[in-house]
Amino acid sequence: VQLQASGGGLVQAGGSLRLSCVASTNGEVISVMGWYRQAPGKEREMVASATRGNTAYYGNSVKGRFIISRDNAKNTVTLQMSSLEPDDAATYYCAACSQTLCNMNDFGDYWGQGTLVTVSA
Repeated sequence: VQLQASGGGLVQAGGSLRLSCVASTNGEVISVMGWYRQAPGKEREMVASATRGNTAYYGNSVKGRFIISRDNAKNTVTLQMSSLEPDDAATYYCAACSQTLCNMNDFGDYWGQGTLVTVSA
């Protein structure tokens, strides 16, 4: 499985940004797909994940501001980020799990290359 993330950039605080990730699976079924982030000097943080049925799970810091959605036909997952705060600035990584049972808080069997999100105050 290969993951390709896109959509990062610079946004003002309070603004919105949309991240996308497309998976090349070679027929492998992705059970859980989503996003982590890591800011300099901080630990990696799970942001959001979604099952094939679009059941979503969010990290506490983004609940109510971010929305994750999957398109199984296109093997994509998107993260719509709103009301962005300076603390949201980080490199965002797309990740996926293809096991039968995946932990929606720990699903990093496969990783994308990361896309940088910068939030100006």
